[in-house]
Amino acid sequence: MKILLVDDSLTLLHENERALQRAGYQVVCAEDGESALRLAGEAAFDLILLDLLLPKIGGLEVLNHLKANPATAEIPVVVLSSLSEKNRDKLIAAGAEDYFEKNTLMPRRGLNLLCKALEDVMCRIQRKRGVPFVGTNVPPEGFRW
Repeated sequence: MKILLVDDSLTLLHENERALQRAGYQVVCAEDGESALRLAGEAAFDLILLDLLLPKIGGLEVLNHLKANPATAEIPVVVLSSLSEKNRDKLIAAGAEDYFEKNTLMPRRGLNLLCKALEDVMCRIQRKRGVPFVGTNVPPEGFRW
């Protein structure tokens, strides 16, 4: 599974990249909204993890562009942000699959719960699309998000 990870905090970007790679995901990173949109248009991604507070183009604008573009509209987007949970409803209405506050995914140094949260999100996406959950972080052969 190929994930586009977008975050301007290099510390968090590298920490999440390592956790995702250890779990077997293929990860491509972007540090700003402009790069995220360019990369999303150049390669096929199965999931996009998107920060909200980004340089050049903000996360909400990136989400709106992704969902308006037929080439990227079907890619699930999960927002990871340090902003409060009160933004959840607005982001879901804008097309995000889910929203997580960063501090709930990394409650303390050395503990990263991102992969577990993604497994739950992927299970929900698969159920919505009528694909049985297979219990791994790798979709069944031939499965397209």
